[in-house]
Amino acid sequence: MKLEDFNNIDINNAGNLPAPVKAVLLGMLFFVMVALGYYLLLSPTLETLEQEKAKEEDLRKVYFDKKSQAINLSAYQAQMVEIEKTFGALLKQLPDRSQIDGLLTDINQAGLARGLEFELFKPGQETQAEFYAEMPIAIKVTGTYHDLGAFATDISKLSRIVTLGEVFIVNKDSTDKNKDVKVKSSAGDSNLVMEAVAKTYRYLDAAEIAEKRRLESEKAKSGKKGK
Repeated sequence: MKLEDFNNIDINNAGNLPAPVKAVLLGMLFFVMVALGYYLLLSPTLETLEQEKAKEEDLRKVYFDKKSQAINLSAYQAQMVEIEKTFGALLKQLPDRSQIDGLLTDINQAGLARGLEFELFKPGQETQAEFYAEMPIAIKVTGTYHDLGAFATDISKLSRIVTLGEVFIVNKDSTDKNKDVKVKSSAGDSNLVMEAVAKTYRYLDAAEIAEKRRLESEKAKSGKKGK
């Protein structure tokens, strides 16, 4: 077989070509067919196989996660019951709308019972969260150091949740609130003035929650239209 044999190939007379030339041509044709078969048939199949393997790994991970959850299901259920009990107990510490006036009276009475003199007791504007509302109350009371401390303790012991913040205490006769004041703890303490913000909380009833969600939904829709 010579190179010239390939330069003078007549396809129409392929049957009369020398056997070595035929063998080479058939080998080349076979290689081309194999390459085309791989590209057109086998390659997409291999790609699909890789994708399915990735899906299998994801499903395997999900399976083991679900299996782990199923094994610990009883523990999760017990934990959920405990959480619901704790949440229920905390929720009971939040008054509803009809009880808020009584709570304000309790705070006021706690101060009066300690001999404090109220110069200011002003409920502020409510702010709503997901399921509860927060009401700030600006207070300004006059009394001794011990009575003010006892009042703060009494507030913390109320059956409803009340917090004291932004506390500022000065001598009653002091006119400079930025001046450091040394407070004695003896029984003969002079009167002090305490300014603070008490915050109390109440839970929203079903109607309020529904109205809140309606307003949020309308706000979200209007926001989308604005875009």
